[in-house]
Amino acid sequence: MEGNFDNFNELMKVRIEKLDDMRKKGIEPYADRYVRTHMSMEIIENFEELEGQEAFVAGRIMSKRDQGKVTFIHIQDMDGKIQAYIRMDEVGAENFEVIKTYDIGDIIGIQGTVFRTQRGEISIKAKELKLLSKALRPLPEKFHGLTNVEIRYRQRYLDLIMNTEVRETFIIRNKIIRAMREYLEGKGFLEVETPTLMTIPGGAAARPFITHHNALDIDLYLRIALELPLKRLIVGGFEKVFEIGRNFRNEGISIKHNPEFTMMELYQAYANYEDIMNLMEDMVVYIVQKVRGTLEITYQGESINFAKPWRRIQMLDAIQEFSGVNFKQIQNDDEARAIANEKGLPIKKDDTKGKIINAFFEEYVEPKLIQPTFIIGHPVEISPLAKRNAINPEYTDRFEVFIYGREMGNAFSELNDPIDQRQRFEKQMSEREKGDDEAHMMDEDFVQALEYGLPPTGGLGVGIDRFVMLLTDSASIRDVILFPTMRPRED
Repeated sequence: MEGNFDNFNELMKVRIEKLDDMRKKGIEPYADRYVRTHMSMEIIENFEELEGQEAFVAGRIMSKRDQGKVTFIHIQDMDGKIQAYIRMDEVGAENFEVIKTYDIGDIIGIQGTVFRTQRGEISIKAKELKLLSKALRPLPEKFHGLTNVEIRYRQRYLDLIMNTEVRETFIIRNKIIRAMREYLEGKGFLEVETPTLMTIPGGAAARPFITHHNALDIDLYLRIALELPLKRLIVGGFEKVFEIGRNFRNEGISIKHNPEFTMMELYQAYANYEDIMNLMEDMVVYIVQKVRGTLEITYQGESINFAKPWRRIQMLDAIQEFSGVNFKQIQNDDEARAIANEKGLPIKKDDTKGKIINAFFEEYVEPKLIQPTFIIGHPVEISPLAKRNAINPEYTDRFEVFIYGREMGNAFSELNDPIDQRQRFEKQMSEREKGDDEAHMMDEDFVQALEYGLPPTGGLGVGIDRFVMLLTDSASIRDVILFPTMRPRED
């Protein structure tokens, strides 16, 4: 390892010497700008039209072959790669000697004509080359590429340079978000922005990050959800709103969780959870068809079919199907605890029937939901912001969407009864006093907003990162976040 480090330092030393030598010759190795006329793939895809025409291209040198009085260079830009064919008699002997000192990783501009080599490769026959940025550090060895996961996530810029499929993942991410916006705006939704810093973190059961505002001398929280400010906007008279933004939860890191992640939340006045279920189904089908061109994809070797209709099943029915336990026959908390103990599920001694139902669902049902599935009817205890079901008030008008055993969306008919909402917040506060630091805090201002009147409203939250994972066949959430949270290096 030490020998490799010494070799790396020696390579850097050589490059710095080249840089100094260029400056002595009056060559500035860090340019101000360069005007391009074409991108690499534009030339390759339109060769018949562009053959023989002049082009200015620019990019990073990814390979270089010196063959006497001819040098071949491949440069990489945002779209792809293209070859430059450089002859000494075309660029001049003095310039040719400078060009031969260029290194892999340098960023250059090339002026030349579009042509095809004798081997059939579409290329640029160079007339003039310009160094735009001298790379002092060598790129990872090209044969093996950049495979070290730790380096890939820490130094995403190297990952993007060396692994073209990684760049494609983030291009697809952009397309997904753009298609989502197109769909929602086409349905009359207004995109808004709400605060990231909040005096009370609400809208989810999660542990927040805490910071301090010096001028006001108050603690603030990074938001854990977008929900409560958006519902205040519905109170204010906006009838269809959505936001795509970052949330922050001070929790563990896994292939499915990053402390900083992206959510889309929407709220629609005069709608209920069934309307939102239809909207969710239509929106996802629109996005998948637009981005992937098909409704059948493969994720981690498993075939996923997004074609409508998706399965819709009550949570209690799903639990009975996959575990054999019928919670409709379980009358109270004690009976629920007894069946949980019988099945060996870890529970707390004061867990309610609703929490135990959720534990059964997570253990027996969630991993089995591979195809898009709506799970409907969650217990009130785990749904503090959802409207109670009119027929069975122990449960709520809520659904979650599961694909490949992962929750992709959460929605409900919003609770708009301020008295019920206050009572549920008080129940959550009681849970906090027992040590549940993920339980909801009392939000007096939100209750006050409800007291002015929230129309019947349906709401939906969709995890953008998990959705991108699905459509890019990415195994880890870190593969779809440009700069995932990492422990600092101990150098």
